[in-house]
Amino acid sequence: MNAPVAHILPTFADVEDAAKRLAGKAIETPLIESQALNERVGGRVLLKPEMLQVSGSFKFRGAYNRISRFSEDEKQRGVVAYSSGNHAQGVAAAAKLVGTRALIVMPHDAPQVKVDGVKAFGGEVRLYDRWNESREAIGAEIAAERGSVLVPPFDDFYVIAGQGTTGIELVTQARAEGAELDAVYCGASGGGVVAGIGLAVKALSPKTAMGVVEPEVYNDHVLSLKAGERVTHSPGAQSICDALMSPMPGEITFPINRTLLSEALTVSEAEVAEAMRWAFRWLKLVVEPGGAVSLAALLAGKIDAKGKTVGIVLTGGNVDPALFSQVLAGDI
Repeated sequence: MNAPVAHILPTFADVEDAAKRLAGKAIETPLIESQALNERVGGRVLLKPEMLQVSGSFKFRGAYNRISRFSEDEKQRGVVAYSSGNHAQGVAAAAKLVGTRALIVMPHDAPQVKVDGVKAFGGEVRLYDRWNESREAIGAEIAAERGSVLVPPFDDFYVIAGQGTTGIELVTQARAEGAELDAVYCGASGGGVVAGIGLAVKALSPKTAMGVVEPEVYNDHVLSLKAGERVTHSPGAQSICDALMSPMPGEITFPINRTLLSEALTVSEAEVAEAMRWAFRWLKLVVEPGGAVSLAALLAGKIDAKGKTVGIVLTGGNVDPALFSQVLAGDI
């Protein structure tokens, strides 16, 4: 059995460095507060709407932090990535800004709005069968053929650091409103955004607890944290949370998250759909399923916010229009 590879893990200093690089490129998304939500949960909830970010999700932060560091030679060779859609669009948007070409390996069942988003930023799309093919193998093969740089969706030093800038903004903005956060919750696929935000939150506000939320059928963080090592969930699961369908936590992200996370929760498809409807009705925000899991946990009473100040990260809004219509109609 091969020994595990030792990775250099990013620190808060790397998140701060990413914030400098992203200044003027990424949008500093606001904090949103809803009196209706506060009254419902008996506490103060500060929502971070990353669907307002460039490319419609937090993913632009990490992608730009990585791709903007390309050498001139790397820019000539281009970037290859694999993603269900949000990292795909973030990479395509970052590549366009940096002046390099991007090819994204995406599942054939990815929401069309995400495929269209990649193409709108000038990216090339290569579709694959997520159930019978390996996106990692396809991405590596294309990168080798083209000599391109492979930028993974979460298991990358600079990607994690870039995502962490969300956490710097969250804590800083909360304090500007006179609030100290008791806890912050965020959804997870491979764990990159939770790791990055956790590095920032724990450095700036050590007493703030970090929690992760996943779909019930993609509960690999719940299982891995309990086991103390990376494990996967039951195979072949289906979920409307297409952005969170990773088989297991990352090799780089998990060592960070196992030390920073104090709670791991899951939500059902119905709870996710209800959160999407609630956000549309009360916040006037379009939140994609994977972006709504933390709000879903809060609304379902799985997060104890009574008498507390809680930060909730709404990670993205790239939802297929047909699916969103079904959710709003109550068909899901």
